[in-house]
Amino acid sequence: MSKVLEEANNIEVTEEQLENNSKGELIKLAGKLRDRRNELNQLASEKASARDDLNAKTREKVDKAQEHREKRDELNEQVQEHKEERNELNAEANDLFEQVEQRKDDLKIDEGKQIEELEEEIEDLEFKQQTEVLDSEDERELIEKIEEKREELQEKREKLNQSGDLEEIEEEAEEVRAEASEHHQKVTELADEAQEHHNQMIEAYREADDIRDEADEKHEEFVEVQEAADQHHEDFVRVQKRLRELDKQEEEEERAEREEKEEAAREEAEEIYQKFKEGETLDTEDLMKLQKTGLL
Repeated sequence: MSKVLEEANNIEVTEEQLENNSKGELIKLAGKLRDRRNELNQLASEKASARDDLNAKTREKVDKAQEHREKRDELNEQVQEHKEERNELNAEANDLFEQVEQRKDDLKIDEGKQIEELEEEIEDLEFKQQTEVLDSEDERELIEKIEEKREELQEKREKLNQSGDLEEIEEEAEEVRAEASEHHQKVTELADEAQEHHNQMIEAYREADDIRDEADEKHEEFVEVQEAADQHHEDFVRVQKRLRELDKQEEEEERAEREEKEEAAREEAEEIYQKFKEGETLDTEDLMKLQKTGLL
């Protein structure tokens, strides 16, 4: 427990003081106890107020952390939704691309030379046939070669025509893959945002813990000061009780002394009255004593 008190300013009351100190000393001691008690109660109130303020700040930080937690969880749910969409779209795109590859494989469109390349080769051969002087053998071979190329080109074109909507499937696959990429981008963005809220949540909880520790320290100080204030109050009550005892004792002593004086006065008055009955002359003082006791 922390020490916030100037213990030298505290006041202790012993049984010996209560028994042996004079009434004046006890009255002075009671005043000191009352003043110190009030001072400590004021300090305890300040400590309690500081503690309550810190506890309120702790709750604010915890509430803020909870807000970040809820936002993080909400974003993580969205991340999961976009992941599922992305995965479903990627699976769909993969299926479409597999269909395209399977169709191409079935038609063997990709085997050998491409249509554009064959067209260029045929064009070159025809140009050679038209511009060069060839003997009959070479020209025959050239014509055969052109025919072979034309047959291959025709076969390619027929296979391409047989492929039907192959290009449309490829385009659809690309579109689906692009849509999957958009969901992946959202996954990245939302995951980053969720991580930021997670980090802020952790920071808010850390700050709450720090403030709570400070609040706990203030509470320990409050308890320490309040216990000291309560002790001074108890001692104040003890001194007050002793003062009442002394007052009662004084009253009893005064009453006894008064009764003793009254008894002595009655006895003296009776003696004077006896003298009066015996015919002795009484002076003014004696007469006043008789009047005072009611004998005259």
